[in-house]
Amino acid sequence: MPTNLPVFLVTTWLLAMLPGAGQALMIRQTLEGGPRLARATVAGNATGLVLWSTAAAAGLSAVLLADPGAYAVVRAAGGFVLIALGAATLRTARRPPEANTTRPGRGLRSRWSAYGAGLGTNLGNPKAGVFAVSVLPQFVTADGPVLLSSIALGVVWAMVNATWYLLFTWAVGRGRALVSRPAVRRALGIVTGVVLLVLGAAVAGGV
Repeated sequence: MPTNLPVFLVTTWLLAMLPGAGQALMIRQTLEGGPRLARATVAGNATGLVLWSTAAAAGLSAVLLADPGAYAVVRAAGGFVLIALGAATLRTARRPPEANTTRPGRGLRSRWSAYGAGLGTNLGNPKAGVFAVSVLPQFVTADGPVLLSSIALGVVWAMVNATWYLLFTWAVGRGRALVSRPAVRRALGIVTGVVLLVLGAAVAGGV
């Protein structure tokens, strides 16, 4: 059964607040697509955490992390997602403001793409895998169904992470009036795009 749940909540909350690929991605999605795309990305990210936790509970993620070849493929895929998003963000930042409006009739597809971006980024995040394998089991005791308890903790981890990102994207959205100015939006888009490219290269390279 889970133990020390308050400590687990604090730990996962602090982990969610750490700057990294997730926050850069959420800024990008909020500014480019608004709250709907941001929420879809948050959902994809949360799904990734549940999958990592389930894999850890089943022992699959430990095997994956122990196999350099298999883990390199997963890591490279996650890095590619970040690099592609960074390149797209830089292209958008170079366009005139009127060219960045969302086309009608693409809402559902855009939300699925945003969900996939959040999921792919999380599954390619080494920190999530290491936490699921090495830290999460420390909060599960042998007194009870270990598998179900591990998955339950993974769901709690995902909910904590989603709560932080919803607050984070809400705060970014509140400042959208400022960043909607062409010069500020362009500068922020360039910075976000470069950060995503650098993080993607670091993830793919195993840094």
